[in-house]
Amino acid sequence: MAKYLLLKHYRGGPERMPIGDVPMDQWAPQEVTDHIQFMRDLADELEKNGELVDAQALSPEGTFVRYDGEGKPPVTDGPFAETKDLIAGWMAIDVDSQERAYEVAAILSSAPGPGGQPLHEWLEVRPFMDEPPTVTE
Repeated sequence: MAKYLLLKHYRGGPERMPIGDVPMDQWAPQEVTDHIQFMRDLADELEKNGELVDAQALSPEGTFVRYDGEGKPPVTDGPFAETKDLIAGWMAIDVDSQERAYEVAAILSSAPGPGGQPLHEWLEVRPFMDEPPTVTE
């Protein structure tokens, strides 16, 4: 089993915009409900298969934070509009293969949007890093 992080992008990818790119705050209430139910149903299926690690939607707010030295308060800056424009949420999965990770990402990409049509949104599939090998001399 290998763990993958699936990042739901609002924008980005080879074609830049998903098909039917309409911000969710402009969707009809039932369209939002249907989209969220799709995500819950998929998470339930993955959980039953033992493949779901966790999944979360992200708030549009955010702040960058940096360590600035011992005894100094963290440095903050933001919020940045580009962060809320990029990542809508994420799902962590633990699957048997990279192909299965791609399959799950494709299913997520088909989540319904305006008019109940698949969003065709881009998802970034990133494997979790393994522990580095132990070096013995």
